[in-house]
Amino acid sequence: MREPIPERPPRCGAAPVRVDQLLGLGAPLSPALTFRDETVGYAELAERVARVAGGLRALGVARGDRVAVHAEKRIETVVALLAASAAGAVSVPINPLYKERQLRRVVDDCAPRVLITTAERHHAVTAALPEHAPVEHVVAIGTDAWHRLAAADPDPGNAEVIDQDPAAILYTSGSTGGPKGVVLSHRNLLAGAESVAGYLRHTPDDVILAALPLSFDAGLSQLTTSLIAGAHLVLVNYLGPRDIVRLCARHRVTALTCVPPLWLRLAEQEWPDEATSALRYFANTGGRMPRATLAALRRTFPNAEPFLMYGLTEAFRSTYLDPAQADRRPDSIGKAIPNAEILLVRSDGTPCEPGEHGELVHRGALVALGYWRDPERTAERFRPVPGAPPAGRPELAVWSGDTAYRDQDGYLYFVGRDDDMIKTSGYRVSPTEIEEAAYATGLVGEAVALGVPDERLGQEVVLAFTPRRPDLTVAELTRALARELPAYMLPRRFEALTALPRSVNGKFDRVELRATIRRTSQEPAC
Repeated sequence: MREPIPERPPRCGAAPVRVDQLLGLGAPLSPALTFRDETVGYAELAERVARVAGGLRALGVARGDRVAVHAEKRIETVVALLAASAAGAVSVPINPLYKERQLRRVVDDCAPRVLITTAERHHAVTAALPEHAPVEHVVAIGTDAWHRLAAADPDPGNAEVIDQDPAAILYTSGSTGGPKGVVLSHRNLLAGAESVAGYLRHTPDDVILAALPLSFDAGLSQLTTSLIAGAHLVLVNYLGPRDIVRLCARHRVTALTCVPPLWLRLAEQEWPDEATSALRYFANTGGRMPRATLAALRRTFPNAEPFLMYGLTEAFRSTYLDPAQADRRPDSIGKAIPNAEILLVRSDGTPCEPGEHGELVHRGALVALGYWRDPERTAERFRPVPGAPPAGRPELAVWSGDTAYRDQDGYLYFVGRDDDMIKTSGYRVSPTEIEEAAYATGLVGEAVALGVPDERLGQEVVLAFTPRRPDLTVAELTRALARELPAYMLPRRFEALTALPRSVNGKFDRVELRATIRRTSQEPAC
């Protein structure tokens, strides 16, 4: 067995206030980022960030302005996100899988002053901008506009921000429509980096493979936990499981975090010794990993510790299971991460007894600031800590909407959600957004999207609908939806019905629809 990784030594010097200041913690000549055949060290990365920050300031970007980044993972993408922080702005990493519909909603909602994309995406991005978009500058990586930005005089790095200022907006699907922006402060990101890097025991010797999107809270966490430890982050835009195996071998990867659908595919691959011998941990997030998959991965990575994690964007990270408990409690999501507290409460806010189902409530330094420009939904999800005294300003916690229970030893077990959100391929997907896209095709009369259990995906997206034409085919409807939705949102099954069941109050009866779907054939049909 590999020798245990020592605890990370405490950092000396002034604590970072902004996310970009994490760059100062790495050894100047140590590798910070690799993408394809290019590697940059911490000093060079800091120089690039300072120059792009200076370029953003020259464009008029000021404290609190939003800088949106719609690009796949590459060194310039990370530079742009950190430069926004250095300039005192708020970075908005936009999922590169978003199509025109989702991109337009995000831009319309967060009103970025600058939108950074790639030359390949530039035309599609400008076409997707709302008619009266507030974007003043669209800068495409690889063009003269980007080169001017990257050649600007370095920003002195004295942006007047505090750790409670917004640092990033992460867009995640909402249960009642399109993407909603979760506002994370510098404090959220810094405290989260320290906490997660602490229990994962990241060190400057680690090589971390960034297989998750930077627009995903766990993907952004891989960046911040790497920087705070002075580790080496290898950026990859996922193509297939064999690419992951190849990169683990090429870079001697020590740390790998994925979502369950990817782990299922990776468990089926042939892993040569050079791809596994350096791996010291593998981690799961974004849904429950099947026991059989966990067992297969432990056989593949005999010297690596398994970390099973749970989180939601509104609290960034929440719980993890100590690897020593993986055999005894493979279905558990563990206990609270350091510097966080996870409460389990009844509907009246009183604490649950062991074995009793209740709602997970998150409190501590990782609780987000709320939803961007949405005080109503913020008030629904961010509420006072249960049991807090009424006097004074109440501390806000995240009431997750997730149901769980605790065993006698305090370990948590996830049960389900209290809303209709679909959890598939590691993403939280809004059924309303899928339904709106279905209506936009003009091919359906009524539509309801549901999630049904699936061993590989967590949940499979099913669309129940009434066709407008008797000759409508699944292939035609799928092609139309693919123009409106990213691949992970596309329904895997279709149920064509003459009418969708309704409840007594006239709403679509999702309970009856689920029963109908269970009774029908697994083969999609129109």
